[in-house]
Amino acid sequence: MEIIFGTDGWRGIIGAEINLESVARVAYAFSEYILQKKQQPGIVIGYDGRAYSERFASVFAEYCRYKKIEVILSDRIVPTPVVSWYVKNFNLDAGVMITASHNPPEYNGIKFKDFYGGPFRTEETLKIEKLLPASLTTEFKQKPLTTDIITPYLSYLKSIFNFNIIKNSDIYVAIDSMGGAGGKLLSDLLTSIEIPNEAIYEIPAPDFYSRNPEPIEKNLKPLAKIIKESSDYSFGVATDGDGDRLGVLNEKGEWFSAQDTIMLFTDYLIRQKKLEGSIIKTNSVTKRLDKLCANFNIPIDEVQVGFKYITEKMINTKSIAGFEESGGYGFGSHLPERDGIFSALLLMEMMAVSGMKKLSEYAAGVIEQYGSDNYCRIDLAYEKVDRIELLPSLYNKKPKTFAGINVREIIPYFSSHGIINGTKFESQDGFSWLLIRASETEPILRFYSESHSIKDAENMISTAINQLTNIPRKI
Repeated sequence: MEIIFGTDGWRGIIGAEINLESVARVAYAFSEYILQKKQQPGIVIGYDGRAYSERFASVFAEYCRYKKIEVILSDRIVPTPVVSWYVKNFNLDAGVMITASHNPPEYNGIKFKDFYGGPFRTEETLKIEKLLPASLTTEFKQKPLTTDIITPYLSYLKSIFNFNIIKNSDIYVAIDSMGGAGGKLLSDLLTSIEIPNEAIYEIPAPDFYSRNPEPIEKNLKPLAKIIKESSDYSFGVATDGDGDRLGVLNEKGEWFSAQDTIMLFTDYLIRQKKLEGSIIKTNSVTKRLDKLCANFNIPIDEVQVGFKYITEKMINTKSIAGFEESGGYGFGSHLPERDGIFSALLLMEMMAVSGMKKLSEYAAGVIEQYGSDNYCRIDLAYEKVDRIELLPSLYNKKPKTFAGINVREIIPYFSSHGIINGTKFESQDGFSWLLIRASETEPILRFYSESHSIKDAENMISTAINQLTNIPRKI
C-alpha cells in the first residue's frame, strides 16, 4: 500500500490502510531519516483517543528504541500541541503524534513535529516517504518508559497567561472537548485556579460520542444547547480530535466564525499587546484581515492551505501569529504550530482585559470597523477518479470569467508532489475571491469564497460546483 503524506501528516482508514504493519513501515522510514541527521537523537511520541492509537504509538516507540533512538512516550492521551511544545521546550530532535486530527473516527494517522515545535516541512516528509520499505515486521520488544508530558506544559501555560485578571473578570466559559485529546485539560486547569467553567464531553472516546471531531457549527449543537439554557455564559469553545484547533460560539450559543475569531485575535495582539512582526494567513482567510493589518502598518503574508506552510514562514521571519480559516491558530510567542488550548486561553484573556462579559459585545467594535463575515465554505464529497485532474485542467484553461467572477488573477497551488491541488480566482473588484482545493487525505473537493454579501459568496460556490463537476448544487 502506498503511503503519502499530505498537508499535515498521513491519515488512513483503520485496518485497511493504517495498521500495525503500516505504522511499523513509517517508524522504519522515520528512524532512518532521523538517524541520518543525528547519531543519538531524542524524540517524544504522543497519541490521541482513537481506536488503536495507544497501540500504534507503542509500536512506533518500540521500533525507534530498537534503532537505539532515545524515546519519550506519553503516559496518557495528549493533544498534539503538547507534543510540539515538549519537542521545542526540551530541545528534542523530533516528535511523533498518532492522530487523524479532525477526521471521522474510522481514520487514524501520524504527524511529525520538528525541533522547532511545528510540523515537518514538505521536503522533510518527502525524504521520509522515499525511505518507506515495502513491508516490515512489528515484533521489536524494546518497550520504552512512559513519561508525563502534560504537567510541564500546564506549568508553562500558568506562567504566561494573566490568570488573575481572568479570575477577577467574572467571565464564564463553556467547554466542549468533543471526546477528543483535549480531554479535561482546559477545564481542570481553569478549575485549579478557581476560574468557573462548564465542560462537556471531556472523556476521550474513539467514536467521539457519534460526532465528527471537527469544531464547526454543525458539530457543536450540544455546546450550543447548554449555552442557550443559561444567560450566564460569556462564550463557548470547542477543541477538535487532537486539540490543535478551536471553534467558538458566542454567549447566545450562535456560531462565531473562525474568520471573525482571527480578526479579534489580530486586533488584540497588535492594538492591545503591541506585538510587532508579520501576520501570516492561508489563502482561505478573509481579506478583511489585510485591511486590519494595513491599518496598523503590519505586513501580511499569504500561503496555501496547510499549517505547515504557515510554519515555514513563522520559523524564518519574526511573526505575531499565523491563521487558517479551519480554526488553526499559531502564535509567534508560543509555537509555530496550532494550539487549541492556548487559543482558548488567549480568547479568555482578551475578554478579561476588555472588561466586557459577552463575546458579541466585544466583537461589535471590530466588526463595525472592518465589516461583517461574508464568507462561505462547502466540502463536496467527490468519489470520481478524476478528482486530482480537475484543478490542473481548469487552471490550464485560464478562464477570464468563472463562477460569475470577472477574473483578475488565477493563482495555482501545488501539492508536495508538484500537482496543482488548489486554484484561487481573484476578482477584478479587489475583494471577492473563490478558492477550490482537492483534499489530499479524503475524497473531497473544498470550495471557499468571500464577497460583499453572503448571498454572492454562496452563489459563487454553487456556480463553481456546477461548472467544475456538472453536479447541480443550490446553496
